Amino acid sequence: QVQLVESGGGLVQAGGSLRLSCAASGSTASINAIGWYRQAPDKQRELVAAISSRGGTNYADSVKGRFTISRDNTKNTVYLQMNSLKPEDTAVYYCNAGRYYSGSYFQYWGQGTQVTVSS
Repeated sequence: QVQLVESGGGLVQAGGSLRLSCAASGSTASINAIGWYRQAPDKQRELVAAISSRGGTNYADSVKGRFTISRDNTKNTVYLQMNSLKPEDTAVYYCNAGRYYSGSYFQYWGQGTQVTVSS
């Protein structure tokens, strides 16, 4: 089992910055990758950024150059640094962890944190 807790969301003006945190507990040694997803009203949940257990990263085209995903293994925490925020970044952001167990791939989700960017 893996438990995820997000924090760091809030209200900021366009052009501002936020840093989201995802703290993982439980069977953290078996996690293959952690990703940040977001879901805005009337839109599907989409992958924003992901980082693998070996440090490889992927970003959505819409956030490249503005967002950075990183990790602190000593704290079992993954961060999403968001700079140059735009109103279209407004969404609920979710942390997701993927883990292999007994030949199957399991995914775990945090509760989400609201990010609102005003014009």
